[in-house]
Amino acid sequence: MATDWVSLATQLIWIILFILIFTGANQKIQMRLWSYDIRNKLSVIKSYLEQDRARVERQLKNLGVKSPDLLIKRAMDFFIIQPVDIEPTDIIKRLEHLIITGDKSFRKMVEQVIPTSTKYERSLVETGLSIVGVMNQIYKIVRHYLLSGEKENNWILLMQLEMSMPQIMRIVETYHKSLDAFLTGTPIGDSVGPLVAYRLIELGKVISKKVVEDTSITELWLDDRRIYVIKAEGPGSNVGRPGRVLYDLVEELKGGVDLVITIDAALKLEGEETGEIAEGIGAAIGDPGPEKIAIERATTKYGIPLKALVIKMDLGEAIHTMKKEIYEAGEKALEYVRRIIIESTKPKSTIIVAGIGNTLGVPG
Repeated sequence: MATDWVSLATQLIWIILFILIFTGANQKIQMRLWSYDIRNKLSVIKSYLEQDRARVERQLKNLGVKSPDLLIKRAMDFFIIQPVDIEPTDIIKRLEHLIITGDKSFRKMVEQVIPTSTKYERSLVETGLSIVGVMNQIYKIVRHYLLSGEKENNWILLMQLEMSMPQIMRIVETYHKSLDAFLTGTPIGDSVGPLVAYRLIELGKVISKKVVEDTSITELWLDDRRIYVIKAEGPGSNVGRPGRVLYDLVEELKGGVDLVITIDAALKLEGEETGEIAEGIGAAIGDPGPEKIAIERATTKYGIPLKALVIKMDLGEAIHTMKKEIYEAGEKALEYVRRIIIESTKPKSTIIVAGIGNTLGVPG
């Protein structure tokens, strides 16, 4: 008797499964489950966005802005259209022009609202607004694909979005937590390149210093060699224009440079340790193209050896307050740079060292 009931239940289950598969009801149920989960995560993203927007709004009010809503709205929707790439002629110049114009426009937008604030304070506001803009863009894109998938009953689109949500949430949480460092002005992981450059300046005998396009150039004498150290002007949230400045410096020296070293943070692979240091060849800089190609063109034109030193970290560590492991790696990288200089050049040589990255919290 029990066997008959088991057999009957099994047949009933198979019949139900057949009906679900034949009518497509199983896909509809799965779509509803995916939609429900995505909507829950989208609510979390919206909550983060509102929290970050409120924090930036409070910061602006503390700087004397009575109605910061207009500035925040403009900044959240600010965008730069990529240049036409089907015709590659002068694409780097066009991209560089758009980036520079975008940066100037964004800064002008902020400066008009808080004209009496310092350059340092404005840089923190600019970065805070940029983070809110990124969060807003992610929220809109996720919402767009969710609503499109539901509207078109596109289960493949919803499945792809559902499978991507863990990675999207990880990125969102990373940017959300990064706002602390950028609003308080503490050094972040990405500041390790400028930090190594600043520490190098402290060790040497400074001859001269100047600032060009938010980028400082310090000439010093160290280890019986003339070293030009390039980094973004600190301690505000600033990446400068190290590539263009380096190119102009090489031209000013008429190619009389024996070695160029770039130092930057680099995203580590899963399994790699935070703070690992790697040496290589090329320009260690993560810009869209104009700054990197400027360094490559300058060194290629005069046949100058171009070496790179990177300190490994993940995205969260790069834009959050600098961890102890990264700071210690920076000290090791400093000695590494000096060793490369001594091994690769002779006394009286001229070297350029560029500390790449956001110099937040790092003076000089």
